[in-house]
Amino acid sequence: MLSGFDFLLIGLAALAAGAVNALAGGGTLITFPMLTAVGIPAMAANITNTVALCPGYFGGTLAQWNDLRGQEKRLWLIVPASIAGGVLGGFLLLQTGEKFFKDLVPYLILLASGLLAIQDPVRAWLMRRMGEGHGAKLEKLTWLPVGLASIYGGYFGAGLSVIVLSALGLTLEDTLTRLNALKQAVAFSVNVAAAIFFIFSGQVIWSAALVMAVGALIGGTLGGKLAGRIKPSTLRWTVVTIGVIVSIIYFVR
Repeated sequence: MLSGFDFLLIGLAALAAGAVNALAGGGTLITFPMLTAVGIPAMAANITNTVALCPGYFGGTLAQWNDLRGQEKRLWLIVPASIAGGVLGGFLLLQTGEKFFKDLVPYLILLASGLLAIQDPVRAWLMRRMGEGHGAKLEKLTWLPVGLASIYGGYFGAGLSVIVLSALGLTLEDTLTRLNALKQAVAFSVNVAAAIFFIFSGQVIWSAALVMAVGALIGGTLGGKLAGRIKPSTLRWTVVTIGVIVSIIYFVR
């Protein structure tokens, strides 16, 4: 049973995560450890986190809606793969078992921290690739790398944006802005698909999810207003450092 103080901690973590996601990404590295810190089992914390993040992903997709125009064919190609990947990832999570997932947590957090750390190099690689004018001959196969990335997203989700952006860059040639819009649509599809699947698992802590959703929404709004005042790379490395420390704590446990 969560106390009022627990809800306060969860709400503040979600607020911080919402702001971080709006500015640099990696908010799950804040909310997931907090959920486990207040006593929620690792798997239930992961599932609750996925459900609570849906409004934030919806807001991100809506914010870039104009950049999705003209990409309808791509969406018809990759959204079904995203949904299938999200459900499959969720299914694999539920088959994992609490003990095994708990043992995996420090490795997953380290992986997510690593993905966040290479976000800038990934963007630089994408910019170089677009500048070289490679033809998008593999566009019809975009569903494959995106589908594989979506399985990871349904299973854990932290660092999903970096994986999806890289997956899109493998087969598509476009501006980084339009690829970012596709990335948001994929992340939203993955999260919603996994969340709907998780609803029937009986492991969603709805009271915590509601508090987190409100906190993340407020944090996202504040983060949007702070854009330009805080250097994203500085914030990103702060989150990476937090993630590494948290993973060490889990290893020691």
